Amino acid sequence: MAMTLRTSDQQTQALRQQAAAEGRSIQAVVLSAIDEYIARRTHKAKVAAALQRVVREEAGVLERLKDA
Repeated sequence: MAMTLRTSDQQTQALRQQAAAEGRSIQAVVLSAIDEYIARRTHKAKVAAALQRVVREEAGVLERLKDA
């Protein structure tokens, strides 16, 4: 899918510098950043869900530990 992305002058300059430092295109850097963002958000959501599950399933143990 084609997309237009408007960035500030500072963001554009930072992207150019990063792309040059990595020997990659700006597009490649942006796509990597998007992939990393999605992966990080997905991981955080999974961790939060797992924590909620543990708290729910181990409520009794956690209550006993609190009083210990």
